[in-house]
Amino acid sequence: MSTRIAIIGLGYVGFPLAVEFGKKIPTLGFDIDTSRIAELNSGFDRTQEVSAEQLKASVSLTFSSNTADLGTCNTFIVTVPTPIDHFKKPDLSPLLKASEMIGKALKKGDLVIYESTVYPGCTEEDCVPVLEKFSGLKFNKDFFCGYSPERINPGDKVNTLTKIKKVTSGSTPAIAEKVDQLYRSIITAGTHKAPSMKVAEASKAIENAQRDVNISFVNELALIFDRMGIDTTEVLEAAGTKWNFLNFKPGLVGGHCIGVDPYYLLHKSESLGYYPQVILSGRRVNDNMGIFVANKLVKLLIRKGHKIEGAKTLMLGITFKENCPDIRNSKVIDIIKELEQFNINVDVFDPHADKQEVAEEYGLNLIDSIQNKYDGIILAVSHKEFLKLELDSLKSSSSSVIFDTKAFLDRSLIDSRL
Repeated sequence: MSTRIAIIGLGYVGFPLAVEFGKKIPTLGFDIDTSRIAELNSGFDRTQEVSAEQLKASVSLTFSSNTADLGTCNTFIVTVPTPIDHFKKPDLSPLLKASEMIGKALKKGDLVIYESTVYPGCTEEDCVPVLEKFSGLKFNKDFFCGYSPERINPGDKVNTLTKIKKVTSGSTPAIAEKVDQLYRSIITAGTHKAPSMKVAEASKAIENAQRDVNISFVNELALIFDRMGIDTTEVLEAAGTKWNFLNFKPGLVGGHCIGVDPYYLLHKSESLGYYPQVILSGRRVNDNMGIFVANKLVKLLIRKGHKIEGAKTLMLGITFKENCPDIRNSKVIDIIKELEQFNINVDVFDPHADKQEVAEEYGLNLIDSIQNKYDGIILAVSHKEFLKLELDSLKSSSSSVIFDTKAFLDRSLIDSRL
């Protein structure tokens, strides 16, 4: 039987994947969001991950939000979000609902591949029972599973999907090879076949946990050097002249991966009776950086003689990273909330973010253009457009404060930076 793929979830991960498979294999892009399906059918991608030309080249790709269409497919790839809840615990509800939906369409011989980030063992312990329950089929006898963690880097036009090596795995050796061959057909950078799905799941969890810990180290250095009156970026530039020094920069750690995935590993570890120290301490440091930035701005304003209550501040950027519209788990909101505790008025300007999406997610109204003058200006995201701003013209006075969280602006233009 020829392969017919269904990609479940058409966000930053699923849509580029669907487009690549659709160039070679009959592929159904499925999403429960009917407005998302409508915009993709019109050739528009709000994530800006795929160009109109790339979409047009995907000649075997169709879109649907009708669950009945899933029955025509025999290979299902799940790319739904795996967030955390308010208690920093894994929220598997999108993953389990997707598994239930697939289970109702599952047939003998079908293959279900998960790409969503999870803790080791989640596919077999949490997802497979749901597939079995709603399909009435037996795992590794009637249907099979694979796990291949997503490695999409939103907004990156260089390290795109096909240029990033892909880890693959399967529930049996034969299925592992089948999954590997499937991805090898589109990934020009090649694949790495892991010996088990648990190994593949763990590899994804530690990729982001490692980066999180490394960033937390330089964030902690920033907190220390701030008290010493030393510029952290200058220290890192000096230390970076040694060949084996790891080049990480301080900053806000948000987004759908680095600020979330370590909690999945923590959850599984704690369930087995081990309470990680390094990972958890790194998370604490990174989660508090927004509060530090806000308080640093307040101190700088006081130092320059500003009245804090009612002070006007401009926030440049709300997305979790530069030059893309992705606002998921943005830590800029932490700065804004802390400033509002001081009754500081905050305007937020971001040329990449979607106004409606920001309003729904964070209850903020983005300004369309910068019209006012400000006592404080915080560069929170290093969008390339911000380099063109005449910052002096945005100041309410010569004593206005500019704080750069990304070490992005010219040092002579700012008062302080992380």
